[in-house]
Amino acid sequence: MVDVDFTTVSNGDIEIRVASKGSGPLMLFVHGWPELWYSWRHQMEFFAGRGFTSAALDVRGYGGSSKPADIPSYRLTQLCGDVAAVIDDFADGPAIVVGHDWGAPIAWNTARLHPDRVRAVAGLSVPYVPVGPVSSLELWKELYADRFFYQTYFQEPGVAEAELGADNARSLRLIYYAISGDGQGLFSADKPADATMLEDLVDPDPFPAWMSPEDLQVYVEAFDAGGWTGPLNRYRAQGLDADELGSRPDPELTQPAVFVAGALDGVRNFVPGVDVFEMAGNSCADFRGATIIDGIGHWVQQEAPAETNAALAAFVDGL
Repeated sequence: MVDVDFTTVSNGDIEIRVASKGSGPLMLFVHGWPELWYSWRHQMEFFAGRGFTSAALDVRGYGGSSKPADIPSYRLTQLCGDVAAVIDDFADGPAIVVGHDWGAPIAWNTARLHPDRVRAVAGLSVPYVPVGPVSSLELWKELYADRFFYQTYFQEPGVAEAELGADNARSLRLIYYAISGDGQGLFSADKPADATMLEDLVDPDPFPAWMSPEDLQVYVEAFDAGGWTGPLNRYRAQGLDADELGSRPDPELTQPAVFVAGALDGVRNFVPGVDVFEMAGNSCADFRGATIIDGIGHWVQQEAPAETNAALAAFVDGL
């Protein structure tokens, strides 16, 4: 377990738990679904050793942060406001912000909505695609009308909570394995539209070495304590994002930007026939390139920490 200090940062009535290590310019890491600050343990250790304050927050809804129950609290504008509040608390100037999975859109949009807070931005797994006036949920409903797709399954409050919360340890093992390079293909396998999230997924024994039993237990304890509603509400808020941001002008990012992902990440082919990774720099005015790591799945910074750290270090060194 990485040795970190914990701080609580307030953003109005929301409290955000932040883990930090080291001193120097701020490098802030934002996790995705269903994770924690702990997902960045390898990066925090590495960049603290390179002269940064390495900080990783529990996104609202997770871990030690506030967990409002309502869906509007999980709009991108609110989550980006949390990141801006953490930057203001930890730094005298703009930070380098790195996000993975849902943390990537949070990082990208913090750079857009709070440009004075973000010196440079890196996204892992999910490239920057500006929010449009039509919710991405509408696209998923159309593309997956006759097949299971997890984001549409998540929309009815209580349904996914009941399935995933029945056994948090098992649910997390199945999800983590299915989207990893080791379980590649399981998560995106065709299932009927009325299937459930965990149906047909594999419970590996043993789990791949990139996540130890002790690592997994950190996540299990957090979900045992905090539940699934906050994390799932991020998916349910996407229509509100479209209403709030879809017609906002000037979506292009101006900060230096980079993209890192695993070659076997299922996000790559969410839209059949389209490699979304090829679009990574389309809306970035100062795009510094993409690193796609062979043999690695969705959890790129945990599955391939050395390669991820090297890609991020090359980006940071070039700023």
